[in-house]
Amino acid sequence: METFANLESFVRSAESGSFSSAARRLALTPAAVSRNVAQLERNLGVRLFQRSTRGLTLSEAGEHFLQSVRGGLNSIQDAIADIMVNAGQPAGVLKLTAPPGFGMEFLLPLMPAFLERYPAVMPDWTFDNRPVDLIAEGFDAAVGGGFELQPGMVARELGRIQLVAVASPAFMRGKRRPKDPSGLAEFAGVVMRSPLNGRARTRIMRNSAGTEMEAEQKTAIFINDPDAQCRATLLGLGVGLVAVPYAAPHLASGTLERLLPEWHVDLGPISLYFTSQKLLPAKTRAFIDFAISAFGEQKLAHVLSAKSLARGRAV
Repeated sequence: METFANLESFVRSAESGSFSSAARRLALTPAAVSRNVAQLERNLGVRLFQRSTRGLTLSEAGEHFLQSVRGGLNSIQDAIADIMVNAGQPAGVLKLTAPPGFGMEFLLPLMPAFLERYPAVMPDWTFDNRPVDLIAEGFDAAVGGGFELQPGMVARELGRIQLVAVASPAFMRGKRRPKDPSGLAEFAGVVMRSPLNGRARTRIMRNSAGTEMEAEQKTAIFINDPDAQCRATLLGLGVGLVAVPYAAPHLASGTLERLLPEWHVDLGPISLYFTSQKLLPAKTRAFIDFAISAFGEQKLAHVLSAKSLARGRAV
């Protein structure tokens, strides 16, 4: 009779394509996962994986075996999760990821109340702007925008990320204000670089009437982080299309001024991502419910929106 550990190591390695990714998900070492899979292969008398420097590929026998055992393994884990949900407080390490600025501004402040309610949960935060593969990298949940929604994943929208055109008063001194987004091409720009192709990101601005227009910028400096973009704009390096929560306090203090107050860029939703298991681990379900409730109660979706700004100042 095979052990649960051997079967779980095989299934998670097959799903992620590497022993290292499976190990992170299972809280084991890669060597332990490899040993479990090797023992399973010896006991079955077949090779389940073709191993190479590029990773793992299921053999034909491995493909058939995966289809046979994965459903049963997930049913067992669902049963365990069900017991945990009904037996007591959520507990364990909760591995989470979010963009640095957004995470520190909106999610870390939720942690004191969350931990007071669930003291047996230990959040393990990774702050990173890149999209992640939750299953392969072993995260319980992720917050971000632009994630590819893979099979078995669910997204719950928290708000929408919107950008506004801002500049420092010193930079704009003596300059004529643009009348519409096409006018931004006349100014030096603090421009975000796309992480996918390394090029300047094309931004489309929209006004309250629904009119859309491309905001073409003359690049003075490239930036790959939204917080750094805001700081560079504060330093007077150019006009920045800056996310509302970064720009708002500086618009309120007067250290930034908003150009084109009727226009904004809508980058789409920022969402909470997690796997669509029937029975999520209690720690994950607790965080999801808590975060969604807090965003609603604190009206944080409004704070993210350009509607929270009035003629260049936060309200």
